[in-house]
Amino acid sequence: MNEGRRATLAYVLPFATYAGLMAAERALGLAPEFAYPVRILAAGIVLLVVSRPFINLRPSFPLASIGIGIAVFAIWIGPDLLLGPGYRHLAIFENGITGRGAATLPDTLRQSVLFLAVRSFGSIVVVPLLEELFWRGWMMRWIINPDFQKVPLGQYGAAAFWIVAVLFASEHGAYWDVGLAAGILYNWWVVRTRNLADCMLAHAVTNGLLAVWVIGRGQWQYWL
Repeated sequence: MNEGRRATLAYVLPFATYAGLMAAERALGLAPEFAYPVRILAAGIVLLVVSRPFINLRPSFPLASIGIGIAVFAIWIGPDLLLGPGYRHLAIFENGITGRGAATLPDTLRQSVLFLAVRSFGSIVVVPLLEELFWRGWMMRWIINPDFQKVPLGQYGAAAFWIVAVLFASEHGAYWDVGLAAGILYNWWVVRTRNLADCMLAHAVTNGLLAVWVIGRGQWQYWL
């Protein structure tokens, strides 16, 4: 396998594995207590086996990256806190395309310490790695030049910046508005730092705070 193909697999395959298994779970109606751990395990194995040589875990601006993560968390929950729960049920957010911004986790799993631990681990560790590899490590560069390794990490291109922000928003369903804001901030941060580890750290902080918020406040709708 040549170096270009190996790099593409390293950046794309973890996300493709995660998204593909999620689609299969929904199509087959698989129980989340089984399906989610399998999804996280499969994506985690791909990250370790295929992507590890391409992953840099040393942020250049760790404190600032933590601050970005906190800011995105505030943006994520802010509209619902400021405007009330009815905000998320407006037709612009809940419709046939974006779905519903409602809790889907069964009550039994909300009481399962083991499942919540696995779910939190997936959100904090696995998802930031695979999403940042895909969106800002690969796609932002691939849109500029399909031979993406020739594009320096964090190089700005208007089309790449905004296409990735919009696509990142689209994967968050009824939360597309805050997903768009998050995508813009994370995109800006990789352009500013030119280091994917900073975005991974920021993303992990956001998801970690959301996990605490979801479990501590019973706001299960944020875990779609």
